[in-house]
Amino acid sequence: MPNARATHLTRRGILAAGGVIGLGAALAACGDGDAKSGGPGQDTAAAKSGPWTFKDDRGQTAKADTVPSRIVAFTGAAAALHDYGVEVKGVFGPTRTKDGKPDVQAGGLDVNKVTVLGNEWGQFNIEKYAALQPDLLVSTMFDDAGTLWYVPEESKKKIEAVGAPGVGISVYDRQLTEPLARMLDLAKSLGGDVTAARVTQAKKRFEDAAARLRAAAKAKPGIKVLAGSASQDLFYVSGTNLSVDLEYFKALGVNFVEPPESAKKQGGGWFESLSWENVDKYPADIIMMDNRTSAIQPADISEATWKKLPAVKAGQVISRNPEPILSYDKCAPLLEQLAEALEKAKKVG
Repeated sequence: MPNARATHLTRRGILAAGGVIGLGAALAACGDGDAKSGGPGQDTAAAKSGPWTFKDDRGQTAKADTVPSRIVAFTGAAAALHDYGVEVKGVFGPTRTKDGKPDVQAGGLDVNKVTVLGNEWGQFNIEKYAALQPDLLVSTMFDDAGTLWYVPEESKKKIEAVGAPGVGISVYDRQLTEPLARMLDLAKSLGGDVTAARVTQAKKRFEDAAARLRAAAKAKPGIKVLAGSASQDLFYVSGTNLSVDLEYFKALGVNFVEPPESAKKQGGGWFESLSWENVDKYPADIIMMDNRTSAIQPADISEATWKKLPAVKAGQVISRNPEPILSYDKCAPLLEQLAEALEKAKKVG
């Protein structure tokens, strides 16, 4: 983990959902702007008369004279809004990989049709942001202090001065279903068609996947699942008590490895850091590995201790996105994947 990023995490005491690499904490932004027609899916919303308001998870109410149409959002939030037919003008956060392809957090976004204000932690081009004349800023929140994810703290005043109201959707210490519902509410307020067949079908798929995962967990209560992430020097083991996905999976009955609170102190309560020599500290039958581009992927891990793990040798390693895109369409497959892994798993740990 780069030293600068590690310092951020220590100071803030947070690491998004297990940690793991290349993330830090952010701030809030607010204000208002002049509303005009936005991208696809926005014209109907922008044409609505009357004021627009939305009370976010900080308890703050964002206000505008008309429905915002020039939206700037954290990449994952933009991807979720896109699934509900609400398009954004600009994004910040992991959007493109080094080879120019869409980052995993971009979901179904066409990354070539949005202005990228910053692709990495600490990047947020304020000049480009102002040029978009934004009328809304949207992000998630990974702490209880109301800080917007991936908006640089040092740029807070300048970003606020641009004048767009801000909305924060919390993904801190709650189950996945809560921020999913909140993002749906936000999309609806912005003119998204949340009753469209694709949306109702995705929600039904999510509910079915939850039932399947509950049944799979009940059928194999002895199968132990470890949520991990890899960096060059360290292996991170996530606890379930702060992460929206893991808290929900646990509530459905999944049996997770739980590092003690004392071991998670340096990870802000999110995770325990292990040297590669100690990667076998916790027996596990299934390993869920961080699929974000900031983490080393399983196929690229060369450590001998990793390759000797029973779950690895048994091929019982699946992916995990510690920052789920908050739409039912993107979250249903996460449940289905874990359910399938449990259904097929053998006791090896």
